Amino acid sequence: MQLNQATDYAFRAVLYLANLPQDEVVTAQTIASAEEIPMRFLLKIMRSLTHAGVVKSFRGVEGGYALAKPPAEITLLDVVEAIEGPVYINRCLLDKEYCSKHWANRCAIHHVLGEIQSSLLEQLGSHTFADLLKQKQ
Repeated sequence: MQLNQATDYAFRAVLYLANLPQDEVVTAQTIASAEEIPMRFLLKIMRSLTHAGVVKSFRGVEGGYALAKPPAEITLLDVVEAIEGPVYINRCLLDKEYCSKHWANRCAIHHVLGEIQSSLLEQLGSHTFADLLKQKQ
């Protein structure tokens, strides 16, 4: 399993915004330049982050982006799900009907992958952008 490039860029964009004073609005160009993210790609990412409630967008001449909530309330999982959707390491964990053997309830592999997925979700959900800011100092 590998997170896609958009998720990496989204992490960087959110961390950039988290490092600013609360409610400071910056342009997409500023974020793109500072984080070396292609502008076109960043705009798509920011739409997804806005839709998920991670960032706010502001239109007009003074427009741009700011965090929608404090960095302590935004987790890595929030960003992953905003960009990639729900996290499932195997399709049978999304829906037991995907198991071609119809054994999801008694399958040892399903059980172990479920434990791994739970651990992954717990870890991603336990690290906030406020935590990441502390690590930078």
